[in-house]
Amino acid sequence: MSAAQNIPIRNRDDSAVTNSFDPSTSPTATFTSPSSSFSHRASQSAASAKQLKPFNTQDVKVLLLENINVTGQDILRQQGYQVEALKSSLPEDQLIEKIKDVHVIGIRSKTKLTPKVLEHAKNLIVIGCFCIGTNQVDLNYAANAGIAVFNSPFSNSRSVAELVISEIIALARQLADRSMELHKGIWNKVSAGCWEVRGKTLGIVGYGHIGNQLSVLAEAMGMSVIYYDVVNLMSMGTAKQVPTLKALLEGADFVTLHVPEIPETQNMISTEQFGYMRKGSYLINASRGTVVDIPALVEAMRSGKIAGAAIDVYPNEPAGNGEYFNKELNTWAEDLRSLKNLILTPHIGGSTEEAQSAIGVEVAEALAKYVNEGSTVGAVNMPEVNLRSLTADEPNHVRIIYIHKNVPGVLRRVNEVLGEHNVDKQMTDSRGDVAYLMADISNVNQRDISSLYNSLEDLGSRVRTRVLY
Repeated sequence: MSAAQNIPIRNRDDSAVTNSFDPSTSPTATFTSPSSSFSHRASQSAASAKQLKPFNTQDVKVLLLENINVTGQDILRQQGYQVEALKSSLPEDQLIEKIKDVHVIGIRSKTKLTPKVLEHAKNLIVIGCFCIGTNQVDLNYAANAGIAVFNSPFSNSRSVAELVISEIIALARQLADRSMELHKGIWNKVSAGCWEVRGKTLGIVGYGHIGNQLSVLAEAMGMSVIYYDVVNLMSMGTAKQVPTLKALLEGADFVTLHVPEIPETQNMISTEQFGYMRKGSYLINASRGTVVDIPALVEAMRSGKIAGAAIDVYPNEPAGNGEYFNKELNTWAEDLRSLKNLILTPHIGGSTEEAQSAIGVEVAEALAKYVNEGSTVGAVNMPEVNLRSLTADEPNHVRIIYIHKNVPGVLRRVNEVLGEHNVDKQMTDSRGDVAYLMADISNVNQRDISSLYNSLEDLGSRVRTRVLY
């Protein structure tokens, strides 16, 4: 990295010094999130936020894969970062080569950031998952390497919920089959096996952001809603929580899945679970591809136990668009494609203009806030730590970020280093094996900054030290 911009700083004797020390990875520009009109009025009388400038912003290298929405790209470019955006994921060998020099990487669901990949990412400080799921990243490895991970837990919830609602109606009316038949010139006007959804029961497995929005939409169409979750959650409307997955499967006409990919959800719906479901019921999976045992689904549909299904996610998905959904990718692909009243979509639950734009903003804002100010609010693998922004009235301040092993005695040794200076504010928290400390120190000069950085780097508990000033 190139040296920092020269920034005049006053030392304790008010003599000007030149700031050229470069111990960190953080940009020049300060990122500020949109504020409400109330907070804007309140801030008009307050001092403006100070721009932290450890080095030239063009030195921050960002790699965005899988066609990240332009809203996110624009936010990151506006910070002055060097942004390279690619439309697809990369094979592992190419990804390893690309990731060696980047400080920030943005991905969606197809890029796998494994320990093998991350061990080559010597400059990487933060990962942005421009989606809900984070199972494509080894979160523990990233945390222990001092790499924060952010995602977008809210922005595509409505889009997924609306897709599921459309699939409920389409399955009940066999719309996909009628459409394909007419495309082939076959007129087949039938009512047998076609139903209204009013009065039917929807069973939601996983009552999170998507599940509770879906609950409201389903009730608006006259459906009854039951849901199962591993924690007790307050229901929306008149929905009722049931105590077991079995109870939900036995009581629902439509079952929709909205759970993460974790060991407990692997083949969560398989032969045994299909046995509990009502004859002629329907299954929708817009969560993760490993949640449903696809060969078991094929058998359940062939036997008539399941009247229809909509699948948006798969155990193995192509890296890009094209004629790749075949038995080489998934051995059961041709069996699945042969079924009637089956809606297959290519992982498009969150693929709307609105959702992708919102995801781009949400994740890019979090990335810029972390790079610029060290805030871990919203990180999925780090404790949430945040301090107010330094202001222009605090010109001789430095922000210390110290990520360290969560072992006894570390804070005492860190505070021995910081205690030689005037610590204005400090916050620390831990999560698992990793702890995160942030401190603002006033009345520092270049020599102080260098001394602080080197002293913290020498501590045996260190995972990563960053200095923003």
